[in-house]
Amino acid sequence: MHLGFSSMNTADDPAPDLLARTLEEAGFESLWYGEHSHIPVARTTPYPPGGDLPEPYKKMMDPYVSLMAAAAVTRKLKIGTGIALLLERELFSQAKTIATLDRLSNGRVLIGCGVGWNEEEFENATHLPWKRRYLALKELVAAQRNLFNDAEPEYHGELIDFDPVWFEPKPVQAGGPPVVFGAMGPLGVRHAAEWADGWMPVDVAMPDVKQGIADFRAAVSAAGRDPDKVEITLVVMSPVTADLLKSYRDMGVQRCNIGVGVENWDRPEIVMPMIEEFARIIPEL
Repeated sequence: MHLGFSSMNTADDPAPDLLARTLEEAGFESLWYGEHSHIPVARTTPYPPGGDLPEPYKKMMDPYVSLMAAAAVTRKLKIGTGIALLLERELFSQAKTIATLDRLSNGRVLIGCGVGWNEEEFENATHLPWKRRYLALKELVAAQRNLFNDAEPEYHGELIDFDPVWFEPKPVQAGGPPVVFGAMGPLGVRHAAEWADGWMPVDVAMPDVKQGIADFRAAVSAAGRDPDKVEITLVVMSPVTADLLKSYRDMGVQRCNIGVGVENWDRPEIVMPMIEEFARIIPEL
């Protein structure tokens, strides 16, 4: 099992180049940055875990620019969005950014994505319908795959539609970077099982992690796909221990992403000691 590291990617956190070099030298497989282009001041959408919205949400940097800085100083470290709000950017510009990042990193990109939770943020950024966002993401990913694969790509869906275009250069990875869907509810899990290259759940949001993984693999099979070819990247928000990570490995998780907990998002000074601590576990995984 691989170990990745997730960060809020604020200007207060360790800089992407420093963090990436440290992670690669420590034996981590990947670095993941989330995305919020903005947070509406006035909003009705509640923060999903409850309570006040943590301040770091307001200060997140651009994930693709930061990941490029990380890629420039590393050779093997994979770079991922965890998660990107693909529906909140223009399709062609975003695909160009992803393809360019994949080329300049020599094929190290992973695209973790989701539909988002903040309705006001979503509606500020796109005219796509909030209530049909799962279909919109499915179509966007399919359209993006056409851009990454076809000589003269086109796409004709219910919500996304365009005639043949030229789109070059293609990503280094054949077919484009893997798309890992971060979804937890029944509808999102079904979509992940049907079309995503991987699934990215959060351990503390699952009543029973082992059963949740078994149910997802069954859903992949029911969709006519091979469960062994749909990777599971588990975001670990439980207190991290070697035994916990090993138990997830034994459940069939291919990658665990760890990071400082929500309560420590405003304490960047603990990041480097945490990396040093958990680097010692990596050989056992």
